[in-house]
Amino acid sequence: MPNFPAFHDQFEQWARDHAEVLYRVAFRLLGDAHHAEDVLQETFRSAWTSRHLYDEARSERAWLLAILRRRVADHWRRRSDREKTLGDDAPQPAATSDRDPFEDELSGPLQRALERLPTELRETLLLVVVGELTHQEAADLQGIPLGTVLSRVSRSRKRLREFLLESNSTPQVVRKQAGGSRRQG
Repeated sequence: MPNFPAFHDQFEQWARDHAEVLYRVAFRLLGDAHHAEDVLQETFRSAWTSRHLYDEARSERAWLLAILRRRVADHWRRRSDREKTLGDDAPQPAATSDRDPFEDELSGPLQRALERLPTELRETLLLVVVGELTHQEAADLQGIPLGTVLSRVSRSRKRLREFLLESNSTPQVVRKQAGGSRRQG
C-alpha cells in the first residue's frame, strides 16, 4: 500500500473519476436511486477500509466495480433475508422517488428490459457498457473466460433488442386499434 497521504489524494481522485459510472451500474442493477446511492456509499467505504489490498497492476475502475458487485450482492441478500423473516407482515417500504436519474439518456422501457435479463447477462452487459470495462477486465472480474463475456454481451444485446421491440409493438397496436375505431365510428 502506498503511503497514506498520497493514497488519500489518489482515492479522492478515484471517487471523482469513477463515482458517476459506479452509480450508473448500481442504479441499473438495482433499479432504485436510493438503493444505488446506499450501495455506492458502501462501495467507497469498503474500498477505503480495504485499500491495503489494492493491486496496482489492476485498473482502479475494475477494482471498484468488483467491490460494487459484492455490495450489490449483499444488498440483494439482505433484502431476501428480510423478506423471508418478515413474510406477509413486512411493512411496506416508505415512498421513494423511482424517477430514473438518467431518464434523458436511458428510457424506462430500457430499464424494464434490463430487469428482464437473467442476472449474469445483465451484470456482464452493465460492466462492459455502463462500467466501461474491457471485455477482458469484465472476464477477470467475474472469474469467467473471455469468450463467455463476449457471448453474454452479445446475447444481452440481442435480448434487449427483442424486449424493446416487443414493448414498442404494444403501443403501436393500441394506437392502430384506437385510430381504426375512430374511422369506423
